[in-house]
Amino acid sequence: MSAHPSLNHTRLEGEYEDLLGLWSDLESGLSVLLSRPLQVQDFAAKVRQFDSWLQDLVAHDIDAALYLMFQLAGTSTVGYSTSHALVCGTLCHIMAQELKLSRQERDSLVRAALTMNIGMTALQDVLAAQRERPTPAQQEAIRSHPEESQAILERLFVADALWLEVVGQHHANVADRVPLADQEPVDRLSRILSTIDRYAAMISPRKSRAGRSATDSVRAIVGQEIDQRDEVSYTLVRSVGLCPPGTFVKLDNGDTAIVLRRSDKANHPLVASLLDQDGQHHAEPSLYQTSSGKPRIQSALARSAVSVELNHRTMVRLGLYAAQHSTRLRDLVTRPGSL
Repeated sequence: MSAHPSLNHTRLEGEYEDLLGLWSDLESGLSVLLSRPLQVQDFAAKVRQFDSWLQDLVAHDIDAALYLMFQLAGTSTVGYSTSHALVCGTLCHIMAQELKLSRQERDSLVRAALTMNIGMTALQDVLAAQRERPTPAQQEAIRSHPEESQAILERLFVADALWLEVVGQHHANVADRVPLADQEPVDRLSRILSTIDRYAAMISPRKSRAGRSATDSVRAIVGQEIDQRDEVSYTLVRSVGLCPPGTFVKLDNGDTAIVLRRSDKANHPLVASLLDQDGQHHAEPSLYQTSSGKPRIQSALARSAVSVELNHRTMVRLGLYAAQHSTRLRDLVTRPGSL
């Protein structure tokens, strides 16, 4: 549900204050759920509530959701396990829509994404802040966490067998060139979740390394060329883009920009230029619809390569305003900062 183009600026601003606050509340609530699951009454029902909340927020504005998720994944190691779960759950929800999964499979997939690492929540947060290689004991906990997570969910009376199986197999090797429609549900969903899990992990920073750019993350998983036979990776790129909302790019005019929204033309998103070629801040962001010509995206950038503080509320509202007033983009391109 997107805001109607006739909304005045004051109402639009209030609406997006509420939206971003709701995303923050969702993350905070999920953190409590995942960190102390055995203390939660009717755990499965709580997960379903968070899933419903996530669906509502994505339905409100999918580009705003992607912007927030990629910023969340790329900017902080605090509460890594929760932010990773929320990124994976959001991307799995979007992928389920793109792949036209049944409602049952979609529900099992997203709930598995939210809970797949529940057997190592605290350890995952420790590892994100740890510069040293995992110890042998940590390596064993990492290896066994799918089975441990499944066992905890069974103790919490999760009755969805597919949800449980996908959690238990989300690191299993599943053929990635077999048509998804020809695979058993557990293999199909495990394959989707495994790809999303690796992709989200690569773009997220650790103390031991910076996160990769979204583009590099996709190519690390599937190679330099996105193969249409790998339905999951191909659908991921098709649905969120090589440079999704919330990621940074270098433009061919030397500017550094952030992607605000996807466009009808694949991999040619709406961007806001933040820094000039000398790394100096623009007085105001300059909006460019890259699908209409110059400037073009030259390369994707990892978050660690960009030293800029962002007001996410402003960026999300700017993207929505531009999308609703797309006829003005020609002016915005020729008169930067005119918004």
